[in-house]
Amino acid sequence: MRDFLDGILRFQNEVFHERRELFKRLSAGQQPQTLFITCSDSRIDPALLLGADPGDLFVLRNAGNIVPRAEAHGGGEAGTVEFAVRALQVRHIVVCGHTCCAAVAGLLEPNRVRELPALGEWLRHAGTRVDDLRSTATRSKQPPVAALERHVLAQLDNLRTHPAVRDALDGGKLELHGWVYHLERGQITVFSEEDGTFKGADVAYGASVV
Repeated sequence: MRDFLDGILRFQNEVFHERRELFKRLSAGQQPQTLFITCSDSRIDPALLLGADPGDLFVLRNAGNIVPRAEAHGGGEAGTVEFAVRALQVRHIVVCGHTCCAAVAGLLEPNRVRELPALGEWLRHAGTRVDDLRSTATRSKQPPVAALERHVLAQLDNLRTHPAVRDALDGGKLELHGWVYHLERGQITVFSEEDGTFKGADVAYGASVV
């Protein structure tokens, strides 16, 4: 905790002071453009990955970056998605999975979470069947990454079942994005609707995202 205390004091005495105008503006409200859904994994820092400031991202984190289907789960995820889309009117939702994900490993091999019953029950909401993940993995030269990509796409499908998301998509007010963060090389790959593959963010987006 001592390291964290030092960080708190540094934030109060240096960072907050230097960016006082930003925090004053944020105290009056927030207008993030993006809902960023990712894993609780300690190795992921959304603001660091995106170079984002406070107020830029509305963040939803849980084990495995899972978004249960609207009819399957009435928990915090549904409420967070609804608030982001209807109240904050975000323009983008990103589902960002990551390599070395224990949740996806648990989906592929349920025995891994046998001693973690609450986690095992939570993974049921992923909407990805073990057989689907395994068949995707066996057809790929990079089985773990292929399974992870399939998992991310399943969460996008789950998102589309939520009324707020469906309405915003139908109205052309929202875009969905599937990302994978590759921990071992610091790269983000993005799902391309054009050819159905994941490719580098620079290739997938260029200068097109606003």
